[in-house]
Amino acid sequence: MAAPRIILEMGMGNDLHGGDYTKAALRAVQDALHHSSLTFIRTLGLDSRRMQVTVTIGVQEPGRVDAARVAASLPHGQVTVEVVKGGLDVPDPEGGDIAVIASAAIAVRFENLPQAGTGAQR
Repeated sequence: MAAPRIILEMGMGNDLHGGDYTKAALRAVQDALHHSSLTFIRTLGLDSRRMQVTVTIGVQEPGRVDAARVAASLPHGQVTVEVVKGGLDVPDPEGGDIAVIASAAIAVRFENLPQAGTGAQR
């Protein structure tokens, strides 16, 4: 049985000039991380190295994202990164430039957590 997902955070990032898909992806991940405070990890005495972290990045050109750099930007856990078609490119025909908008979803799972309903009775 797969470990249950206990956290799902979303973020958005962009590179306004230069069309750098990795920069936009990194900013999307940081945006998602800045919406989180996983205090329950310390409270429950869990080892953050055991977290299974799955990052999904959506951009218009998935092959232009350095997934290893995105994975390295996560502070804890066993990280996997999947880059899929998504996000948005906003061309600037007059300037010959492009704004890249990336979206990120970060899912956190833990193996062997107590199942709901198995705790203390009310």
